[in-house]
Amino acid sequence: MASHQIFLFGLLALSFSLVLATDNNPIFDFCVADPKAPVTASGPICKDPKLVTENDFYYTGLDKPANTSNPQGSKVTLLNPQLIPGLNSLGISFVRIDYQPGGINPLHFHPRGSEILTVIKGTLEVGFVTSGPDYRFFKKVLKKGDVFVFPAGLVHYQKNPMNVPAVAFASLNSQNPGSIILANTVFGSKPEIGPDILAKGFQLDKNVIIDGQQKF
Repeated sequence: MASHQIFLFGLLALSFSLVLATDNNPIFDFCVADPKAPVTASGPICKDPKLVTENDFYYTGLDKPANTSNPQGSKVTLLNPQLIPGLNSLGISFVRIDYQPGGINPLHFHPRGSEILTVIKGTLEVGFVTSGPDYRFFKKVLKKGDVFVFPAGLVHYQKNPMNVPAVAFASLNSQNPGSIILANTVFGSKPEIGPDILAKGFQLDKNVIIDGQQKF
């Protein structure tokens, strides 16, 4: 195969992989989600364009602090097509995350989206771990105005190490990135995963596993 053919083949393969890495591109100006229609595997059904208004692209209230009185001490407010119907088919979503002093957004990952996070208030310790076999841990302390990126599918967290509240905004390149919280998934599944399986997998005493399942 000639070198230029190899180059073109590689370029096409790269382009195809990039297309697969994000949500489908819309073929119309917009596809505002119809709240009255059922959601399909491809996403919400489009509202009649003649019935679309400015409010379908609008949300208010993201300036208000969320309630962080929970065991993690944080609250994620996700703006997706359910709250902004005009986001449907655009391949993006947006979140505000509030952290009380010492609060964490616990270990989790987004199976369908990468995330770019900006600290708006306070200080955050953030980090993520790469996939095997290396499992490299990247960690950074962010101040107001700092930005950090979490690649899609990688386990990550944020922690407020200070004694004052913190706030971050983040964008994800999927309208439904998903959020799989490790502790909830492992210890809070319904029905429960067998304690013997978890004990062997985590190399922990079975009673420790049972205690974790009772908490979640």
